[in-house]
Amino acid sequence: MVVLGIDPGLAHTGWGVVETRGSICRARAYGCVTTHADEPIDVRLGRIYSELRSVIEKYGPTELAIESIYFGENTKSAIATAQARGAAIVACSTAGLSVGEYTPMQIKQAVVGTGAADKYQVIYMVRTILGLDHDPRPDHAADALAAAVCHANVTRTQSLGQARRSIA
Repeated sequence: MVVLGIDPGLAHTGWGVVETRGSICRARAYGCVTTHADEPIDVRLGRIYSELRSVIEKYGPTELAIESIYFGENTKSAIATAQARGAAIVACSTAGLSVGEYTPMQIKQAVVGTGAADKYQVIYMVRTILGLDHDPRPDHAADALAAAVCHANVTRTQSLGQARRSIA
């Protein structure tokens, strides 16, 4: 299974492609789509869409793991993140990827073992799980890789549960 993880943001949309074979999970590639505040919104969203489409064409993922939006106190940034998330989902849906959505807490729980993990713990565990010899940077790419690992774990666990039910 090849999973594209996305950490959406208008200024920085992190992405990471993870391939799984059984219980082994390895990073194929990762990066970040960057847009600038002085650009019109249509240009920024268009860049997110087109760069993610290029990633999809190059690495051929079949699954999407995307972080859901946390609506804290800053509504303005939540709206901008929602717009970037929408552009990312459209890029993936038009390519036929199935979508898995996860809260930040679910991703941290799956990767670190606690939903209260900090960003350094997430980066460390992503590096360890994926067998990288360096910390994935920027943080947005590390978060995207974490989302992909989360999805791979959830999917594998669901498959094992279905296999057990069919045996019984």
